[in-house]
This record gives sequence, structure tokens and C-alpha cells, in this order.
Amino acid sequence: MTTTAARVVEGLPGFETVEVILEGESLLVALADTRDLRTQGLMGVTDLGGLDGMVFVFPDPSVHTFWMKDTLIPLDLAFFATDGSLLGVLTLEPCPSGACPSYGVGEPSQWAIEVPAGGFADLPLDATLDVGRDPFLALFSES
Repeated sequence: MTTTAARVVEGLPGFETVEVILEGESLLVALADTRDLRTQGLMGVTDLGGLDGMVFVFPDPSVHTFWMKDTLIPLDLAFFATDGSLLGVLTLEPCPSGACPSYGVGEPSQWAIEVPAGGFADLPLDATLDVGRDPFLALFSES
């Protein structure tokens, strides 16, 4: 358990917790930086344990897609290019079973962040993810 800025964070079992800076705001998120962790994502999660969301780190920029199979909460999903520029935001609804659609922005991304639905409602189109500061840069360049 971590105490951060007067809040208690339980986190998500099996995921490391990291801070990312988006538009100058600090987000405390679960880190999905391996294939297995990215595949697991927020499936089966009903409580983020005090976290703001989850950051997905890809080893190389590519056109990535997500689905909501077994995901129980609606989410906003933001995709970011290698330089941290916002490529797009989608709002996704749970898909508890059956054929679940895949979602993406159709452009190569290096990072994606999921937060509860509505969390990115006011995110400007020119938003940037700070990828140039340590330890963020070192953390993600090792993936």
C-alpha cells in the first residue's frame, strides 16, 4: 500500500504503480509494460484501488487496438505517439461476453492510458504525455 499526496492507494494485484504526467497533472496508474500485463489490463476489475487508471507501454510504435472483453467498468482510452502527443480518445463500454469489438485510432501509438469513463472528457486535443523526464523516459525506453 502506498500513501500519495494524502490518499491511500491499494493498487492492483500483479501491477507496479507509477506516476505519469499528462498535461501537467500527475496520474498514479498501474503499469502494463509486458505482453501478459497488457493482455490482462483491467479485465475483471471493479475497483482501481485508489489509482487513476492504467498505462499501457508498447515496445515499439504500432497501430494498437483494445477490446473490452470481461472488462466490467466503462473506460476512456487515450492513445499517445512516441513523442507523447495525443492521437485520440475513445470511450468504451464493457463487453461481458460474446463477440467484443476492437477499438483503436488507426495511427501508430507507443502508449495508451485507460481511466474511468469521463476522466478524459476535458482532455484537450493537443494534450501531451510527458515522456521526456526521468524516471519516465528510462522506464519506458527499457520496455
